This record gives sequence, C-alpha cells and structure tokens, in this order.
Amino acid sequence: MAATASPGAGGMDGKPRTSPKSVKFLFGGLAGMGATVFVQPLDLVKNRMQLSGEGAKTREYKTSFHALTSILKAEGLRGIYTGLSAGLLRQATYTTTRLGIYTVLFERLTGADGTPPGFLLKALIGMTAGATGAFVGTPAEVALIRMTADGRLPADQRRGYKNVFNALIRIVREEGVPTLWRGCIPTMARAVVVNAAQLASYSQSKQFLLDSGYFSDNILCHFCASMISGLVTTAASMPVDIAKTRIQNMRMIDGKPEYKNGLDVLLKVVRYEGFFSLWKGFTPYYARLGPHTVLTFIFLEQMNKVYKRLFLSG
Repeated sequence: MAATASPGAGGMDGKPRTSPKSVKFLFGGLAGMGATVFVQPLDLVKNRMQLSGEGAKTREYKTSFHALTSILKAEGLRGIYTGLSAGLLRQATYTTTRLGIYTVLFERLTGADGTPPGFLLKALIGMTAGATGAFVGTPAEVALIRMTADGRLPADQRRGYKNVFNALIRIVREEGVPTLWRGCIPTMARAVVVNAAQLASYSQSKQFLLDSGYFSDNILCHFCASMISGLVTTAASMPVDIAKTRIQNMRMIDGKPEYKNGLDVLLKVVRYEGFFSLWKGFTPYYARLGPHTVLTFIFLEQMNKVYKRLFLSG
C-alpha cells in the first residue's frame, strides 16, 4: 500500500526513500474521495434500506433495485447523489486519517529486510487506524446519514440541509456540538471491524496472490485482492453499520432519544424485524463497499506509483 522507492533509489543514509507522511495522508483522502464520486448512489440506497422498516413499520423497499428505482422516480437523477458533499468530506477526514496512519504504521513495522508484518499485526494496525479515522470523521458521517435519509421523510419532517457545511452549522446551532459525535462509539466499533477486515484482508490477499506466482503487482492483482477484501468486510461489519446508521439518524421523542445505544438498536432490530435484518441491505452494502474498496486501493496504488516515478526514482 505504501509508496516505496525502487531498490536502487536510496536516500543519503542508504535507506530506501519513501514518500513523506503528508503525501500518504493526502493520497489516502484523494483515493477515497475519487471512489466516493462513483459509489455515492449505492451509499444512499444502502442507508435508505437500513432505515426501511424501522420501528416495526412496513419496509419501504423490497430490494436494492426497488429502492433505486423508487428514489429515481420520486427524487430524480440528482436525488441519487444527495449527500455527495458530506460523502466527500467524510472521505477527506476519515479515509485520509485511517489510510495515512495505516501506511505509516505498516512501514514502521516492516522488517529491515522488507518482510511485512504478520496477519494479526496487520489487523491491529487496521483497527488502530480505523478507530482514529472514525472519530475524526464522525461529524461528516452524521451529516451524510441525515442527508441521504431526508428524501424518505414527509416534506414537513425533512431537515433540508443544503450541503454538508450547512448541515454541520445547523446541527451545532440546533442540537449542540456533542451531536456532531452522536453515534461515535458504534461508528468507531464499525471502523475497527471494517479496518481489521478490509485493510488486513487486502494486504493478506494481495500477498497471497503475488506469492501464488499467477499475479504480478498490477491493477488486476489490486482488483482481485480488493474484491476479496470487500466481501470479508461486508459480512463482518453490517450489524454494527446498521446500529450506527440508525443512531445517527434518530430524533428525540418527547425529550428522549429513540435508542439508548448501539446494543439497544441491535436488540430492537432482532425483536421487531428479525435476526437477518441485521444484514438488511447486504447487496447495496457490498455493491457500494466492493467497488469503493477496489477504486480506493487502485487510485492509491496508482498515485503512489506516479509519485515514486516522479520524485523517488533515479
């Protein structure tokens, strides 16, 4: 994942030259933002389906396709890109932090002979990076959930945020600064699961594919490793994600929140909607996470290669 120089490219101390930490953080954010432009409609469908049937109500959407067509019919083509500004800010904060921290720690824990960290250490690095990134990105996450959920509400109940900055300002003014970090604990818990699965499984899958002798370090290898990583991550993180989504979208009812905490969300989902509703929206979640994982890592790998060629080689 990290950009490293070719064997012949060394610094003054003879060690391989690598890109500065600031560049690692920048590339991580840009890679996530680039991927978001392509998958924002899938993120919207995923969020709507996770909120569908809330409170034992009849599910609004039967399938992912039904959700997408309903949104297009009711809100138009622009409607499927609702919340894009929040999605981009989320990537600029969350992904910049998590991938930046991951690549820095990964390099520091790589052996002097180039031996990468073991699987468990990769998972620990991923969890640390994910939890930190989630805390930094929670305000944008709250805005994203609310903006993508708005279109399913009656007109008189919609929040009507114009963009992510309008959302953040209004949340602070109307509900207080702490609301920006509402659902922070389940968000961080989800990030721990996602990053332990995604980052570690990506590195492990890529290493396995390269060691097989059938793949070289190119886009095809990155694509295959990313798809494997996305599938593992989807299965592992969905229950935590639905808890996060509902807490961040909840309203106060008679001065009391709809949910006490993430566990309360999970118990109510199982009780009123069924156990397998914890994986409600599996298809759009993977359809969103899979391509986003693929595009993020491909963009990241390509930017690292270009940087290495332009600034670290020779």
